[in-house]
Amino acid sequence: MDPQVITAQDDLLIRRMRLAPGEAMFWHTDRCRRFSVVISGERLAIEFQDGGAAVEVDVQPGLADWDEPEDRVHRAVNTGSTPYEEIVTFYLTEPGQEPQPRA
Repeated sequence: MDPQVITAQDDLLIRRMRLAPGEAMFWHTDRCRRFSVVISGERLAIEFQDGGAAVEVDVQPGLADWDEPEDRVHRAVNTGSTPYEEIVTFYLTEPGQEPQPRA
């Protein structure tokens, strides 16, 4: 998993992320509002570093939604049988902000 920056401005960052089946994103928090569009995939699990119950999410190409900041350390895991890919627009609250700092 290596996120690709599509564009960056003082108040905006657009990034593409891809996870192979079984691959996990790094542990992180979410510092700003974001809008995500699913390009491909079937299912994700959102795991929490504190050991809370994982949240299973069915996804499909074209699914789009807003997400709010989240201070709880978590990561996404592709639990589907096909690659998961999304494009995320982060609405930065300050120039140069890291929207998903690693925990």
